Amino acid sequence: MAGRMQDKVTIITGSGSGIGAACFELFAREGATVIGCGRRLAPLEEQLAKVKAAGGQGMVMSADLSKVEDCNRLIDDTIKAYGRVDALVHSASVGWSWSHVSPNSMNDVVNTPPDKWHEVVGINMNPAYFLCHAVLPHMLARKKGSLVMVASISGMVGMKTAHTYCAAKGGVINLVRAMANTYGNQGVRANAVCPGYTDTPMIADVMNIFDDQHEANWLTPMERAGTPMEMAYGCLFMASDEASYVNGAILPIDGGTTARQ
Repeated sequence: MAGRMQDKVTIITGSGSGIGAACFELFAREGATVIGCGRRLAPLEEQLAKVKAAGGQGMVMSADLSKVEDCNRLIDDTIKAYGRVDALVHSASVGWSWSHVSPNSMNDVVNTPPDKWHEVVGINMNPAYFLCHAVLPHMLARKKGSLVMVASISGMVGMKTAHTYCAAKGGVINLVRAMANTYGNQGVRANAVCPGYTDTPMIADVMNIFDDQHEANWLTPMERAGTPMEMAYGCLFMASDEASYVNGAILPIDGGTTARQ
């Protein structure tokens, strides 16, 4: 029986860990040829080895997607290797844990220096444009393609901290809506998946908040964090032909967090 992404050439960014790694595994399992990228090559090669051991196929490359030339190289190398791109799942970003690497990057506006604003926007929003700008001509030439942006519920509702992160993810969400309007009648769909609290390295240092039932309920009605694979299944649906009439959709996968805000 064919998989849900059988023979689909799919680029998955941020595939070295977290949601991107889950997508890399799941899409390959569903028959896709997966092209993974991230900043560090070693974890990407580990993911590719797992995929190939399970009978999947694909390739990986290191890339800094805040640089337009790296985004262009990712698309160009995929086209050279496979001749087309059927789907792009853009999962790479930085979140709460980035504050340990880059202090003051996840603060409120008053306490966010301008260089940190530019840094987080450069990592979390600019690559969405760079990648879509590079891949869309190829998809439009074939009149077929699927763009799936992994945004965040933080782009849908406000937070007391991480204002730059919220703004960048909100920008990605509205970019999806705009692209859906423009390219939907040309065979290319654009959608966003918005994870809620997800058990990834991005929030590993605050996961203990779910140990307290009252705090856990305050965060989400389901009183637990989601898993990377639960987010990956949403991306799989959006990218697949099962979602052939889904365009411009913003799908929160958050255990009900945004349902009561």
